[in-house]
Amino acid sequence: MTRRMERKYWGCCLRQGRSEQFEITDHHLKKRIDNKHGFGYLYTGLLILLLPITAMCQQGYPRVTGYASITHPIATLDGNGTKMNFSDSYTVIFPIGLNLMKSGRFGFSFEVSPAIKADNNGAKVSSILFHPGAVFRFDGGFGMAGRLAFDTNGRFGFTTVFNKVLLKKEGHNYWVAVPFPVRFGNSQPTSVGMGLQFGVGF
Repeated sequence: MTRRMERKYWGCCLRQGRSEQFEITDHHLKKRIDNKHGFGYLYTGLLILLLPITAMCQQGYPRVTGYASITHPIATLDGNGTKMNFSDSYTVIFPIGLNLMKSGRFGFSFEVSPAIKADNNGAKVSSILFHPGAVFRFDGGFGMAGRLAFDTNGRFGFTTVFNKVLLKKEGHNYWVAVPFPVRFGNSQPTSVGMGLQFGVGF
């Protein structure tokens, strides 16, 4: 007597924002159809529709992640020389963003970065930077990003960012990054800067 091998179907669902897998066998399908014919047909039809996206769902991509951070500019170099952040004023930036990860290695990112400048006359929001780009992740928690830069102060350009995850927890992580902004426009000389960025991703 030959025993029939039971087929298994895999699927997934979202529960509390996380992807979870479930398994369905021929026995489950038959039981559903025998008990409630109408629901069984609907159940089977939905299963067939879900099969093409099963692989993608099992891997959890595309996936949306977010982060909040703080950046301390260190120095800016242009045609007039090098200016340190603490020389005449202090500027601090608060980048926040969303990443649409297409895989574990690559994704698209959109970042908004308000900057606060403090000097002898007080503190104010000096500009807001719109910072779309692409993110790349490598082994060992290393990564980099290439971003276009459009600042409300009239400057534009691009930014290259190198980052490293320092501590990874369930549901979030802590990281450090070094951005190198290159800026043009607004009747000012081309500049290259460097900063230090600390953030939490979730």
